[in-house]
Amino acid sequence: MCDLAFDIVEQFNALQPKATSESTFQLSPSGSQFEHVELETINIRDSADLYHLYAVRIPVLKKTDDESELGWPFTLEDLIEFLQ
Repeated sequence: MCDLAFDIVEQFNALQPKATSESTFQLSPSGSQFEHVELETINIRDSADLYHLYAVRIPVLKKTDDESELGWPFTLEDLIEFLQ
């Protein structure tokens, strides 16, 4: 993950209550509550298909419940909206 994307995720994590591990968090700004979120890191270099699909958009966040994606570049506000 590039430094700027890492900084955005760190800003997001700073908004969260204390998480139980580095890869999980919950968000409850202005009274709304997110479900438990788990992050999985996948190296796209391990798959030609993934590399061609995501190479210019990494990092990419993908929800498993509805398959929606948030590709780079994104802001903290984009990340919060994506997770709502």
